[in-house]
Amino acid sequence: MAAPLLHTRLPGDTAASASTVNTLGTSRTGISSMLALENDFFNSPPRKTVRFGGTVTEVLLKYKKGETNDFELLKNQLLDPDIKRLPWLNRSQTVVEEYLAFLGNLVSAQTVFLRPCLSMIASHFVPPRVIIKDGNVDVSDSDDEDDNLPANFDTCHRALQIIARYVPSTPWFLMPILVEKFPFVRKSERTLECYVHNLLRISVYFPTLRHEILELIIEKLLKLDVSASRQDIEDAEETAAQTCGGTDSTEGLFNMDEDEETEHETRADPKRLDQMVHPVAERLDILMSLLLSYMKDVCYVDGKVDNGKTKDLYRNLINIFDKLLLPTHASCHVQFLMFYLCSFKLGFAEAFLEHLWKKLQDPSNPAIIRQAAGNYIGSFLARAKFIPLITVKSCLDLMVNWLHIYLHNQDSGTKAFCDVALHGPFYSACQAVFYTFVFRHKQLLSGNLKEGLQYLQSLNFERIVMSQLNPLKICLPSVVNFFAAITNKYQLVFCYTIIERNNRQMLPVIRSTAGGDSVQTCTNPLDTFFPFDPCVLKRSKKFIDPIYQIWEDMSAEELQEFKKPIKKEIMEDEDDDFLKGEVPQSDAVIGITPSSLDAHSRSPSSSMGSPPMLYMQPSPL
Repeated sequence: MAAPLLHTRLPGDTAASASTVNTLGTSRTGISSMLALENDFFNSPPRKTVRFGGTVTEVLLKYKKGETNDFELLKNQLLDPDIKRLPWLNRSQTVVEEYLAFLGNLVSAQTVFLRPCLSMIASHFVPPRVIIKDGNVDVSDSDDEDDNLPANFDTCHRALQIIARYVPSTPWFLMPILVEKFPFVRKSERTLECYVHNLLRISVYFPTLRHEILELIIEKLLKLDVSASRQDIEDAEETAAQTCGGTDSTEGLFNMDEDEETEHETRADPKRLDQMVHPVAERLDILMSLLLSYMKDVCYVDGKVDNGKTKDLYRNLINIFDKLLLPTHASCHVQFLMFYLCSFKLGFAEAFLEHLWKKLQDPSNPAIIRQAAGNYIGSFLARAKFIPLITVKSCLDLMVNWLHIYLHNQDSGTKAFCDVALHGPFYSACQAVFYTFVFRHKQLLSGNLKEGLQYLQSLNFERIVMSQLNPLKICLPSVVNFFAAITNKYQLVFCYTIIERNNRQMLPVIRSTAGGDSVQTCTNPLDTFFPFDPCVLKRSKKFIDPIYQIWEDMSAEELQEFKKPIKKEIMEDEDDDFLKGEVPQSDAVIGITPSSLDAHSRSPSSSMGSPPMLYMQPSPL
């Protein structure tokens, strides 16, 4: 049924019409009058329709009876007020309820207002700003610490659900607005925390948006993650600790008793202890811990893992992992979201490993993606405490068997030589095997030593190490050094001859810079990083540490066994001194070029909680 028109007239409408009729045939002035009337018509407001309740008279009669909804809608239609500026959250409960009803009626009667309403609600997902001005200068600009903020957020979510009740397509219109309204990653921690918290709440009652919301959040987290390296964060924490220590030692004599008590209370405050010194790390830690808590709340029901919900969340995260995380090089912490989710049940960890394995062995994938998948497999197998030994063995069997098949196929070809560009995925898989072996060798040999050694001998490391592709030359020195030491101890394979030969061939490169000439050696041709190196974010560590395998330092006996000196005759070739980068001597440690040692003294595999640099000659038999 067509909507009735508003029965309003323009001033002088009837008189002007009569004048026009009387003068059409008598005078040319009539034509001028008619043109004037048309100008008045086009300059006047257009006639409006009332699409929700009949004529204006009927709306006014309803208003007199106490039915105000249609009257408010009519005022909004005629005056088109800017609803975004209306302060409605911090009002009485009656006003809030009326406004929520108004929003529902508004979007149902005039869907053109749906986007403005959603935008207005999304703008309240962050704390309001308090700006103090002195003249035209902003003296202070900070977040408003409003005690009613949680209640205001609850009201905003109620408003979204009310609107969705009237307009089922609300989620489809809402998502672009949420992307647009996301605060800049350099905004305050409180602003980012509030907005991400509200996005996660939306994903609960709008489950169709969860994948897009998680992708949006993780994309922003990655921007923070790659802008704050693990080394920068550790340096900032170390500097702050030294500063505090220096302050205590120099000013301790002048502190009064009250000051000392206050300082002690400040140090005992758990919130202060959890704070990160690095500003980007602080933002990242807050958002990571928020997302980890969300994952646990979604997957656990009554203290037990809900398989259905966890499986749905896994599907969302694995798609985001493929799109954002796997192609991102050297991210430090965001990937722990997958690590944490896989710890909920072994089936998800095995599914993650299988997914990575398919990526690695699929030749249709770009080499960089295949190599990244190898990095994830090695780091995950080494660091995930929740993965049982039988799963580790299965993965080692799978990867080693693939390596042997790869070598068999290369033996008869023309590309059987050491080249990262040709065999990058092969070297990445080798490094994953070596890295896993270094971390898990004690478990592999625990219990029945004879059976453990038989299993390791069945892997036939010797063929891989001695192959023409020469993986020991490409893999990280820190990984190769430990692999060589451990395999030599158990007489699995002797690597030192190959390592020495590789060191001779690894010629240093002299580069001239503004600071002078420098000698550099490429010791990481794979551009390797280990995704699950130790988490250094204080809040997030509380979720990760219980399920994380730290590097176990060698015992005193093991160190003594590895450090038994071996006498070496000084070689006659003078060039050896240059290639080895040290004066010929009979130390236990055999030299790598200085640039190689410097480059990996703080490498990812030798950072906090990882095996340190170690390159030692075996003891004489």
